[in-house]
Amino acid sequence: MASSPTTPSSMFPRFLSFAYGVLIFSSFCHCRRLQDSLKGLTLDSVRDFLTREEDTIVFSLIERAKYPYNSPTYDPSYLHGKFSLVEIFVRETQAVQAKAGRYQNPEEIPFFPNNLPLSTLAPPYKFPQVLYPAAASVNVTKTIWTMYFNDLLSLFTTRGNDGNYALTAASDLVCLQALSRRIHYGRFVAEAKYRDAPQDYNPAIRAQDKDALMKLLTSESQEELVKRRVKKKAMVFGQDITLDENDTGDSNSNRTNYKVDPSIAYHLYGDWVIPLTKLVEVEYLLHRLD
Repeated sequence: MASSPTTPSSMFPRFLSFAYGVLIFSSFCHCRRLQDSLKGLTLDSVRDFLTREEDTIVFSLIERAKYPYNSPTYDPSYLHGKFSLVEIFVRETQAVQAKAGRYQNPEEIPFFPNNLPLSTLAPPYKFPQVLYPAAASVNVTKTIWTMYFNDLLSLFTTRGNDGNYALTAASDLVCLQALSRRIHYGRFVAEAKYRDAPQDYNPAIRAQDKDALMKLLTSESQEELVKRRVKKKAMVFGQDITLDENDTGDSNSNRTNYKVDPSIAYHLYGDWVIPLTKLVEVEYLLHRLD
């Protein structure tokens, strides 16, 4: 995904404006402040964050599943230009969010970092330096972008075209940002684990041994627990609830229809989210002693 200058506003279709505003409002609801002290980063706080992010990711998939695939959203020829509608949408939205200071938060990483405007916040909020500076620049946004559009999207959307391209792009961006925030939080996971037991990691870091670091970071039982929990959340959050005239709403009967197949949430974490998070952790630790 090559970086290039922000697309001129003349290329940005007018019909995006409503969804654009809605997205900016909703996406900032996800921004959080880090702890005011370096001591606030603990393994417990990291696990709590990752558990909450599961909710965000599941809900973002459910929202995107409201619309069919809508292929013109991803076809540059639809706008007779270099970029697809979704890429223009992401670039323009990021530019506005950068002005509002979103990317000053170390949890947030833009998909198109080049030529973003400076924040207009004065004075800006001073986030504590939790990450080790030499390791903080780990970035896998290109991999997340490719995975989402090439592998994941077609798994949980239906075929078809309903014309809601702006809302489709808006929903895609919410999904992308949720996945990116969770995966790149691997930097904080790695920092918390390192602080908890530096003596376990230092030999592998000095040897630049990726395999040894991956082994130290991997807990198959914990990963399986996370995958099953995400699947359960997709079942609970995404149930299609129907009532007949005699139903009081108190029934505990099994629900069989889901807005997003729970198995997709399970495999999303197993095939992409957890492996990419661990990749971020390893790359972070490789530079932890720089």
